[in-house]
Amino acid sequence: MSGTLFIISAPSGAGKTSLLTRLVQEQTNIRTSVSHTTRAMRPGEEHGVNYIFTATESFQKMIIDNAFLEQAEVFGHYYGTEEAWVDAQLAQGTDVILEIDWQGAAQVRKLKPEAISIFILPPSLEALNSRLKARGQDSDATITKRMNQAVEEMSHFPEYDYIVVNDQFESALAELKAITLSQRLQLDKQEQNHADLLKKLFAKP
Repeated sequence: MSGTLFIISAPSGAGKTSLLTRLVQEQTNIRTSVSHTTRAMRPGEEHGVNYIFTATESFQKMIIDNAFLEQAEVFGHYYGTEEAWVDAQLAQGTDVILEIDWQGAAQVRKLKPEAISIFILPPSLEALNSRLKARGQDSDATITKRMNQAVEEMSHFPEYDYIVVNDQFESALAELKAITLSQRLQLDKQEQNHADLLKKLFAKP
């Protein structure tokens, strides 16, 4: 049975990372994609776990070779999702999650129109602002900038298949689980998964 490719996007502060961490911990046969990046490794990070740290020259060659499902340059560094890696995981029956923004999602849909996309929204702008402030990492000016970016990002929600509102964490997690499980129960995948059973059920006496 082949896996499902999930695209998950959200504005900063919506709780996407926390939700996906729990989702991967509590469901089997699902994992988040590990992106290539040309930025330097930070303390506590591991090659192949947080990112695949790649030389700029090598990354640019991969762009020329059309190796990426999606790629972008952010603050002078490249980030990208390698298509061959994703395809290998899906072929093994593993569901793959791409944590990417709406622009990356648009790139992926062109190459993988069968991908299932989910947008995670905050319950309100006030809640989003409070979450960003609670981090204690950004100045007021930076938070204002992030809020403006969030409104722009959220305006792209109609491009996605599903919306999950992260108001109550456990409820939002349950909704994410329901979406991923529903894909595994589709006819074509169940026919593959239960081929022996179906053969026996309809065997002629």
